[in-house]
Amino acid sequence: MNGLQRMLKDIEMEVNLTRHLIGKDALDDQVMAAIKQVPRHEFLPADYRFLAYDDGPAPIGSGQTISQPYIVALMSDLLGTKPTDTILEIGTGSGYQTAILSKLVKQVYSLEIIEGLSTQARRRLKKLGYNNVMVRTGDGSFGWPEHAPYDGIIVTAAAADIPQPLIDQLKAGGRLVIPVGLPYSYQELMVVEKKADGKVETRNVLGVSFVPLVCGYESPLTGLEQ
Repeated sequence: MNGLQRMLKDIEMEVNLTRHLIGKDALDDQVMAAIKQVPRHEFLPADYRFLAYDDGPAPIGSGQTISQPYIVALMSDLLGTKPTDTILEIGTGSGYQTAILSKLVKQVYSLEIIEGLSTQARRRLKKLGYNNVMVRTGDGSFGWPEHAPYDGIIVTAAAADIPQPLIDQLKAGGRLVIPVGLPYSYQELMVVEKKADGKVETRNVLGVSFVPLVCGYESPLTGLEQ
């Protein structure tokens, strides 16, 4: 069994173990197809590529991590995407989650506050041919109003509270998937659905552990788009 096959089996096992929390016995077929198509090792530093197909997070530099494959797959599933969707991602990181989303939707806009990671991810995604992605350096807590509203928004770091700009930039009927909780403490993966009248409904899915969302409502978007 090669690394990818092992990773897929591990995701399947995690789904089985958490099915009573996530409310399903299997993740969306299109999400799993995207997981199969994106080479996770390309999104890790050379020194950590041996961890590429383990079902766990791994360092990517600047104190950040690439998320556990099961969590990437689950969050992608929870978004409930359609091929015509436009998605906003907060926290590009290495670009792995971005690449998965690019296989599922029409357009992905992604923000990363750490300039070095943003630049590396932009170049990596372009090199690998993910052409329906735009990456910019900026504080994701502001969202990206220029391209709003979005069919879905995904946040790949834990926020103490749900940033109001993200709710404002979500389309009616859209979903926001976000881990919420204090840094290095208990966090809950949440799905926020925006109704036609602008009201929101939230659902807690399961406990998670993410690096904290770096934000401060201090600076607008900067840097260059891909």
